[in-house]
Amino acid sequence: MRAVSISEPGEADVLTLTEVEAPSAGPGQVVVQTAAIGVNRADIMQRRGFYPPPKGASPLPGLEVSGTISEVGEGVEDWSVGDEVCGLVDGGGYAEQVLVPAAQLLPVPTGVSLTDAAGLPEVVCTVWSNVFMTAGLQPEETFLVHGGSSGIGTMAIQLAVAMGAKVAVTAGSRAKLDRCAELGAGILVDYKNEDFVEKVRQETDGHGANVILDVVGAKYLAANVDLLATSGRLVVIGLLGGRKGELDLGKMLGKRAAVIATGLRSRPPEEKASIVAAVREHVWPLFEDGTVRPIIQGSHPMARAADAHREMEASDHVGKILLTP
Repeated sequence: MRAVSISEPGEADVLTLTEVEAPSAGPGQVVVQTAAIGVNRADIMQRRGFYPPPKGASPLPGLEVSGTISEVGEGVEDWSVGDEVCGLVDGGGYAEQVLVPAAQLLPVPTGVSLTDAAGLPEVVCTVWSNVFMTAGLQPEETFLVHGGSSGIGTMAIQLAVAMGAKVAVTAGSRAKLDRCAELGAGILVDYKNEDFVEKVRQETDGHGANVILDVVGAKYLAANVDLLATSGRLVVIGLLGGRKGELDLGKMLGKRAAVIATGLRSRPPEEKASIVAAVREHVWPLFEDGTVRPIIQGSHPMARAADAHREMEASDHVGKILLTP
């Protein structure tokens, strides 16, 4: 089968279309014939040599796929050959066929195309596990998501609004902020020209943010903590702005606040299965009634995965970028 491999750590040109051995389903696994593949910043980090796959995972990039089940392994009872699914994988997604743990599969939601479903598993599981399962965002609380026009951001806005929260976002252009507003964000911050701490405080009458979802890391750490409301929760899921920052513990104590750093890919299978099950129970109905929808920027042929990576690195997109075999 054809797959995209990383010839060596480096720029986008190191992504190479190659022939590799097709996977075979083991116990508790299925093989999915891919219809589309979600592109994530984790793939870019892996390509650059900074984010190796977990032990035992495929060395190929790719963390989420959609397609049709072509093989079912021993002990899999809830899925059958021919089922249209999307799924979360530890690696190996950039391929025509992908091995997926059955417990990390989801049916394609009613009203969502098989192709667009590839842009759901990673972002929905990331947002639901961090914003709701970990940070416990509640109705009427103020939620700030940095990078509101990203795949994670566009999903976080929709889910937070659906749950009754007040949503603030940062983004780098008026056009991106306008798209965030269309999805329900009420506080819009142009991070290139505005101070997000000052703007969110002003818009919340000094209250600040109850929950912040951050992909920047060290660069925003002090400001994020400054913006947290009493009993606020900061969840850091990315390090685009560095990994080491200074934390004012006195301010944390005074606010009874929490800083949580977490990821999805490295979690053990049983935790991922629990997250997937929670997403199917709580989020999938929101897709099926039209409350939430996938936001897709566009797609590239798998053979031109380098172009997809360049598009993501340019940061001009809104929502998800996909590959199609």
